[in-house]
Amino acid sequence: MAATSAFTEGASVFGGQANLVQAIDNIFTVYKPDVIAVHTTCLSETIGDDIPQIVGKAAKDGKVPEGKYVIHASTPSYSGSHVTGFANMTKAMVDYFAESCEKKTKTVNIIPGYVEPSDMEEIKRICDAMGIPIIMFPDTSGVLNGPLTGRFQMYPDGGVTIDALKQTGRSMGTVALGNLASGAAAYALDSKCKVPCKILDLPIGLTGTDMFIDALRNMTGVNVPDSVMFERGQMVDIISDMHQYFYGKKVGLVGDPDQLLALTKFLVSLDMHPIHIVTGSPAGKKFEAELRQAVKEVPCHVNIKLNGDMYLFHQWVKNEPVDLVIGNSYMKYIAKDEDIPYIRHGFPIFDRIGHSYLPTVGYRGGIMLLEKILSALMDRQDRDATDINMELVM
Repeated sequence: MAATSAFTEGASVFGGQANLVQAIDNIFTVYKPDVIAVHTTCLSETIGDDIPQIVGKAAKDGKVPEGKYVIHASTPSYSGSHVTGFANMTKAMVDYFAESCEKKTKTVNIIPGYVEPSDMEEIKRICDAMGIPIIMFPDTSGVLNGPLTGRFQMYPDGGVTIDALKQTGRSMGTVALGNLASGAAAYALDSKCKVPCKILDLPIGLTGTDMFIDALRNMTGVNVPDSVMFERGQMVDIISDMHQYFYGKKVGLVGDPDQLLALTKFLVSLDMHPIHIVTGSPAGKKFEAELRQAVKEVPCHVNIKLNGDMYLFHQWVKNEPVDLVIGNSYMKYIAKDEDIPYIRHGFPIFDRIGHSYLPTVGYRGGIMLLEKILSALMDRQDRDATDINMELVM
């Protein structure tokens, strides 16, 4: 549920305190949530509103009921991107809720990054198969991909609880997936509660998933079960059987930084050539260096632009065509204009369903992603085939 503090002309001059205090009172009175998460706007940030002070005043005035919480993150749209805001609010969960404890439990914190609820479900399934108790935050599974039951439910049963967030400070370790989206929260938890952290790429593809599972194995001392190894073997089987269709294909990628890095490494491992890579997020020189390291074996020039746009990407594709493009729903216009096979991946996806139910992380998710890539390439081969060279068995 989302509400607004509705800035007026007066608020833009004198500050948003009165509006926010009134909004907090209204939301707790009408919607009765356990937590209100406040994210700021450009105008509020420019004015210099002190959100903790305003929340403190709301509590002092009795606007925050006993046992309820108001947390906040700074999210001006002129600073960073939506990934920055996500990282700030995830860190705020640690700042407000995590509680220190000298005696650690056997639980592992998982910060899944800016991924689909289906990806979060898959990560939890893998951990459950390995017998590892986890606390995942944030967790949109069961919330943004919940069932249609015919009954109205203001707050779905899925997601992470307040009690679980408090327990994160007692966990034996944290695995953060995607440095830009998850790193800040992991480091904050280490600093605040002395919970050691491991920062990994998103577990997209064979190597990415291997590293994730190996990190869990080393952190907890458990053995990897045969069921997980079986899934890995299935993925290896598909890659080895279908390598001829991946080999040498040029790919253009647009997306969020953490997604791009993991996806690029996966494609390179398939002997595909990501040659145009653009993200709208200002991810920094360290990230760019990692990305360039990931494509150093690609035997052709690779264009990389951080804080770039789709116009630039489209120009690159015109200058040097590719066999496949992967990106969000906005990519469809470029794919149509240039007649290029296209796979939807990342955020946002407005025009198709399934991404909230079908993962792309883990071995199972990797198999689904491989199927998408193969289908896009093979569909194009069938479409362009003549009656003479049309193949039944490809």
